Amino acid sequence: MTARRREPPRAAAGETPAARRPLAWGPYEDRTGWARGLAIALAVGGFLALSGAFVDQDAALGLRLAYWLPMMAVGALWGGFVARAIFPHDEMADGAAPRLWLRSLLAALAMGAPFTGLVWTATWLVFGHRIPWRGLPYLFGSVFILALAMTVLNTLVESRRQAMRRLSAAPAPPKPVRFLERLPPRLRGADLHAIEAEDHYLRLHTSRGQDLILMRLGDAVDELEGLEGAQVHRSWWVAKSAVADVRRGDGRAVLTLKDGIEVPVSRTYARQLRAAGWY
Repeated sequence: MTARRREPPRAAAGETPAARRPLAWGPYEDRTGWARGLAIALAVGGFLALSGAFVDQDAALGLRLAYWLPMMAVGALWGGFVARAIFPHDEMADGAAPRLWLRSLLAALAMGAPFTGLVWTATWLVFGHRIPWRGLPYLFGSVFILALAMTVLNTLVESRRQAMRRLSAAPAPPKPVRFLERLPPRLRGADLHAIEAEDHYLRLHTSRGQDLILMRLGDAVDELEGLEGAQVHRSWWVAKSAVADVRRGDGRAVLTLKDGIEVPVSRTYARQLRAAGWY
């Protein structure tokens, strides 16, 4: 017979810190969302300036850039506030939601009306062209198409980003409990109730019976990470789900397991078990 090594107290398993939720900035989940929307708008504005779309193609490139870049920048900012009122955050993470595309249409309409007046004014100031009143329906249609395209583009980018972010933030699947791989073949798949140290061996108490393996209790407890339980005595480890009753008396506690086995709780571990809600 050899003296058993005294193990330091171990905390009960199953306690996880609360996850923090990120702050939201308007329709975006952070500040970089605004910067990303502005960058997309400026890139589209540069393309429109180079192509000469919707304006006088004979105008100098610098003049076209002076027209489109500020216009798209203001559109990005205004579109962000419109999206904040129209797009819920839960739908932004699901780009396939039918209501998301309906809201994109509503956002384009909300942006198109005031921007028609802005485009009319900017075209007059920059190019010196006065669009006649009868041309306003055509102008509104052009502005609406551009606003819808930008809304859909930003919606796809932002919804995909938020979906990937939530996927990466999802809790990882629990790691397999390494100790369960040590169970003898006849006990594989059984519920582990308790582990009892007997000299250099461990007696395994399971829902399918008992068996012995050659191992130290301290090493076994290290490999039991992921299984809700705790060391309750220098010679015992118990799964919390296996406890059927708790009896206290003479300053000590005794755990009764599902199979009727009684396990003593030493004073070393009693306070930790009480704090973890075992009794």
